[in-house]
Amino acid sequence: MKTTLKTYITVKDICDGFVYNELEGKGLFGLSGKLTIQPEYQRNYIYASDGGKREVAVIESILKGYPIGLIYFNMVSENNLEVLDGQQRITSVGRFVTDKFAIKDESGMEQYFGGMAKDKKAKILETKLLIYECEGTESEIKEWFRTINIAGVPLNDQELLNAVYSGPFVTLCKEEFSNSQNANIQKWNAYVSGSANRQDFLECALEWVSKSNIGDYMSSHRFDKNITELKKYFTSVIDWVSGVFTDVENEMRGLEWGRLYEEYHKKSYNPTKVSDEVQKLYADPYIKNRRGIFEFILGGSIDTKLLEVRVFDETTKKSVYATQTAKAEKNGVSNCSHCAIGHDANKSKIWSLSDMDADHVSAWSKGGKSDIKNCEMLCKTHNRAKGNR
Repeated sequence: MKTTLKTYITVKDICDGFVYNELEGKGLFGLSGKLTIQPEYQRNYIYASDGGKREVAVIESILKGYPIGLIYFNMVSENNLEVLDGQQRITSVGRFVTDKFAIKDESGMEQYFGGMAKDKKAKILETKLLIYECEGTESEIKEWFRTINIAGVPLNDQELLNAVYSGPFVTLCKEEFSNSQNANIQKWNAYVSGSANRQDFLECALEWVSKSNIGDYMSSHRFDKNITELKKYFTSVIDWVSGVFTDVENEMRGLEWGRLYEEYHKKSYNPTKVSDEVQKLYADPYIKNRRGIFEFILGGSIDTKLLEVRVFDETTKKSVYATQTAKAEKNGVSNCSHCAIGHDANKSKIWSLSDMDADHVSAWSKGGKSDIKNCEMLCKTHNRAKGNR
């Protein structure tokens, strides 16, 4: 890959023809239309996501004469460049010069570019940037792009995949799933963790439809002119979840709904009964893992391990163990009630506390409580064999 250092390009040059898309959160063009600021393999603009601290820092650095770091352009053709590294900084500068945000002056007053003193405007516009223009094959450019960090914020996995498999498919995907102004975001946000700007909704949609083979799926669909299959599958999962579980709970966000859809969507559920069971389980003080409630219900309310039902505390276990052991020794039988009715060598064995587990006499799933009256100590073998009986 060939690189050439350019030291004469100014902020004014970069911002000539700058366009920022508020809906998609991206700076589109600069250098009189010659520069594509956010090619499809680039992440969305994220410098405004922290309340604007990072974009303000870029402008303050320029005003103080601090360097804002090397910037890399990819030379696509003689009259067409695209930003390889530095689009967050360039977009920050372009947004400021076009009055999209303000900075505070020495008196703490907010100042937009349009209202600044002429000397400060000139200092910003005349600032020269250190820019490398790179020439190489697509594979060379993409491989280099994979190895860099942008302004100290590492690319996440999906942003890297977008770079590797850039094309019409990624373009359409980002328009649908990476647009924070999409009216569906609020509904999706109930079930999917993350943000549109960091590609979390897109990653989730691809994860579901590809059965966790995102790279393979993006590779095979890279040049598709539509994302019909992806949108249809994602919507099917969301609609299924919201149809079965009519109550939206915080713990639903980020669950493996794609996997659960594949396992359970062919079964029928009564949403009213499901809602009643969800509320009943949410009110149960013995359940430690509320996130497991939804898969527990989908699976027929059988696998209690999903709920991490609260076990007996150490004081209760020691007390029950002492009582059982004293009674067993008096009667000459094992302190495990299941061993005591057997016919092997363990019939009269007194187990140590460490060799026993606390068990619900009446299973939690059948209404048994996690208190001392419902606790018995069993040897580990019999406790594990007992299951949910």
